[in-house]
Amino acid sequence: MNSKLSFVMAACMAIFISACGYGSHSLILGTWEVENAPMKMTAEFDRDGTAKVTMLGQTVQGRYKLNADDELEWSMNGLSTKAKINVTTTELELTNSENQTIKYRRR
Repeated sequence: MNSKLSFVMAACMAIFISACGYGSHSLILGTWEVENAPMKMTAEFDRDGTAKVTMLGQTVQGRYKLNADDELEWSMNGLSTKAKINVTTTELELTNSENQTIKYRRR
């Protein structure tokens, strides 16, 4: 019976972990605008893993993925960056390895 209980617990944890990842992935989808920026800057995340950043009227396209440990990894113009992500239905915060945070609001 202990092995059955262990299996059920492991299955529940796997479902919980995957659901959390899916939730973050769902929440990031859409268009975001940087708060309190001296210039207009937006980021757009699509369901297919593509992303666009628009700044000063110029748009750069790339790809993104969310890692299991709440980390956003994106690549644009041959450059890859990683940031810790905190996302809700209205706010997106990205914090880089130097502890600098950019805050976005859903547009």
